[in-house]
Amino acid sequence: MSDILLEAKAVAKHFGGVKALQDVSLAIRRGEIYGLIGPNGAGKTTFFNCMTGLYIPDGGGFVFDGQPLKADAPDRAAERGIARTFQNIRLFGNMTALENVMVGRHVRTKAGVFGAMLMNAATRAEEAAIRQRAIDLLHYVDIADRADDLAKNLSYGDQRRLEIARALATEPKLLCLDEPAAGMNATETEELRVLIEGIRKDGTTVLLIEHDVKLVMGLCDRVAVLDYGALVIEDVPAVVQKDQRVIEAYLGA
Repeated sequence: MSDILLEAKAVAKHFGGVKALQDVSLAIRRGEIYGLIGPNGAGKTTFFNCMTGLYIPDGGGFVFDGQPLKADAPDRAAERGIARTFQNIRLFGNMTALENVMVGRHVRTKAGVFGAMLMNAATRAEEAAIRQRAIDLLHYVDIADRADDLAKNLSYGDQRRLEIARALATEPKLLCLDEPAAGMNATETEELRVLIEGIRKDGTTVLLIEHDVKLVMGLCDRVAVLDYGALVIEDVPAVVQKDQRVIEAYLGA
């Protein structure tokens, strides 16, 4: 088995005359926390969207777990083992925290329409297992006490944790987090760091987009920097943060 879990090969995406991604190539190894950073508008979320099927690349493509990744539908990416959270939280606000996580199990369920209508023994057993797994994940992200609360009534930090729990419910090989620390205070950010480290320790590879450079440099094994849609550098944090091109991208020449 290759130690490369995801490889991007010359991925390009254009919106009219705007080159959001320009031939971006990078590789994420199994079991690492990989950071993707860059100034606003650098193409980070566009990269996520191409990888997870929300956008179709105009050039290049992805290889995931040794097989080409057909980036044309988010459900297929989830079935393959790629889960993500969003920069703007996308929970079902009028569903409980528990129900939100149970929804995340959909791609791993087997009961079909007839099973749901008849509610046979196999379907009932599967639903009970889904519920228990969702409860376990709420404990995992430390918000089990809010299981019966509507998602819209949770604090901002707890909503972030709930979105991570829902993504983990899909049993991903690669968990993609799009600015999970946005809007968090220092205490919440530290708790998030501990959670992400635990997720990696438990066997899930993590791809992290984040504006909190201090968090990225202290957490990630390797970091890639995008600027104007192009890859500037991909290396360990100690090398990246000293690179003059990175300094100029953030601070200006």
